[in-house]
Amino acid sequence: MTSLPFEGLRVLDFCWVVIGPMTTRHFSDFGAEVLRVESSLRPDVIRHGLPFAEGKPGTNRSGYWANYNSGKLGLGLNMADERARAIAFRLATEWADVVAENFTPGTMEKWGLGYDALRERNPGLVMFSASMLGRGGPYDAQPGFGPVLTALSGHTNFTGWPDRVPVSPYGAYTDFLIPHAAFAAVCAALDHKRRTGQGQRLDLSQLEAALYFAATPVLDYLANGRVQTRDGNRDPAAAPHAVYRCAGADRWCAVACETDAQWRALARLIGRADLAADPELAELEGRKRREAELDAAVEAWTLARSPDDAMQACQAAGVPAGAVRDCRDLFADPQAAHRGHFVYLDHPEMGRYASDANCFRLSESAPDYRRAPLLGEHTEYAMREILGMSESEYRALADDGVFD
Repeated sequence: MTSLPFEGLRVLDFCWVVIGPMTTRHFSDFGAEVLRVESSLRPDVIRHGLPFAEGKPGTNRSGYWANYNSGKLGLGLNMADERARAIAFRLATEWADVVAENFTPGTMEKWGLGYDALRERNPGLVMFSASMLGRGGPYDAQPGFGPVLTALSGHTNFTGWPDRVPVSPYGAYTDFLIPHAAFAAVCAALDHKRRTGQGQRLDLSQLEAALYFAATPVLDYLANGRVQTRDGNRDPAAAPHAVYRCAGADRWCAVACETDAQWRALARLIGRADLAADPELAELEGRKRREAELDAAVEAWTLARSPDDAMQACQAAGVPAGAVRDCRDLFADPQAAHRGHFVYLDHPEMGRYASDANCFRLSESAPDYRRAPLLGEHTEYAMREILGMSESEYRALADDGVFD
């Protein structure tokens, strides 16, 4: 393996919660020096997010936080102190190739770290800013987290059962989707800088990015005036199409018949030749009318089988199916094991913990997985080695709480 693709790249990372840290972790995985700015006075909220190592809460014990910040360096700065803001300005203008942040618009400007101020001193700077609704407009200062954005983007309206209230998808759903697009955009800006020497600002509206993942219902409304809403696990273009109970406690298998041929194969597989021969069920329209009956027939078959047995039998018959995995299944999955998806790292407070590997592999260089930092762990390194601060100056600022 040769050098890593982002070796020599320097990222000043003000990001917090999920979307920003997930985006910048791609760079730390592949060789960039990512300096993660935090404060013990207002730590990242997911440092206090479950799960904690051994179930013991602590600022440096969240597996959630550690998973999205692997390989980064931890810098403590009390941004309420003007000396800390001056230090951040120096890092952004004298050291960084990329500055990343996902605060409410106006926060970086309040600290004197807005893009216009930074590019005067560092014209090649790439600045990535993500916010709920993007910069500008009547609601740009509206703060919020992933569940709020999931609702604003319409996803919550699609999730749940038709006779029940909306149910938000797990966690900060849009935050988990958007970092891959954000990472690609930052890479494109860096390529532009490599060719021209020019930096630029990337202003990401998480709402607008999330709409790409709701393309089908949006287009359905534009083309047909139809407002799609909750319909459980059913699909307008497939039947049967559901998640079915299997043998065991809370065990399930998803099955989807997208074609008439798949339906006939499934009906034969579950021992219902009568349904396979029923002319009313030969096409999708008839199957949709009798969907509840078909779901009951499929589930009578899956209930006698494990999720994997049901999945493998369906797939062998040419019917799309997938066992519903829980966390135990994910760690036991042979495909994930073959790819080395879960990486085990040693941490001074959490001990040995599992972290997601990067979701793609490069043929010419392997990622460099390192543990997540303790809060402020590399502050002295950043001040002494990166900025060349004397020991006496560093100690005086530390004593004054600048690095809290």
